[in-house]
Amino acid sequence: MIAAIVLAAGASRRLGQPKQLVAVAGEALLRKAVRMALEAGCSPVIPVLPTEHDRFLAVLQGLEVSPCINLQADEGMGASIRAGAFALPAGAEGALLMAVDQVAVDTDLLRRLVAAWRLDPRRPAGCAYEGRIGIPALFPKSLFPGLQACNGESGAKGLLGGALHVAFPRGGDDLDTPEDLARFMR
Repeated sequence: MIAAIVLAAGASRRLGQPKQLVAVAGEALLRKAVRMALEAGCSPVIPVLPTEHDRFLAVLQGLEVSPCINLQADEGMGASIRAGAFALPAGAEGALLMAVDQVAVDTDLLRRLVAAWRLDPRRPAGCAYEGRIGIPALFPKSLFPGLQACNGESGAKGLLGGALHVAFPRGGDDLDTPEDLARFMR
């Protein structure tokens, strides 16, 4: 079983509005990310949400999710990874880690990532873009303790050494600022 951790507890300070709720083609980014993880065969899908989570849960209606509330969301992305990793079920053999604001992620990419990881499930598998390996990324169970120890804004980058990788040329296309959003909406 491959679980998915969907990082959605960020405050979106630079964007000025909750990016999780930004609609693209009529669908909130949070719902889209969760739906894609489900379509890629992940179970359970664990959206990591902030303490003020009612609006986020509302956009997930009808999807089978196992929400996790990150009480330390102010600490940064590492705290959300940590919270999601502690919510992983004992039977999970791998965990797909993804963010809601990578607008070019699609189900096909996630399926290719899972297929790459299955070639050597002892190693992590990540997406290659902008000269690095990053998320979405799939981590084997042996790295769950490392995910549970994440902190700060660097996230799980340190766990991706020796990772298998899938090309994702648009991996750096994310929504962090109003300019990013305007550029994407054009």
